[in-house]
Amino acid sequence: MKKLKDLRIKKNIKVKEMATLLKISEPFYSQIENNQRTLTYKMAKKIASLLGVKPDDLFYDEF
Repeated sequence: MKKLKDLRIKKNIKVKEMATLLKISEPFYSQIENNQRTLTYKMAKKIASLLGVKPDDLFYDEF
């Protein structure tokens, strides 16, 4: 999820910080960013909230 990683970097948040804020492990968060882990809507909402965007804007690409 390039959009997720790009926004996290733009906001100057490290992977470790995101994982801590989400109360998950660093490897788990990295797997989310690398599209290797299925994301629940609840987790998508938490991530989007931390980054100040709507979940649909972050995780849904229009065709």
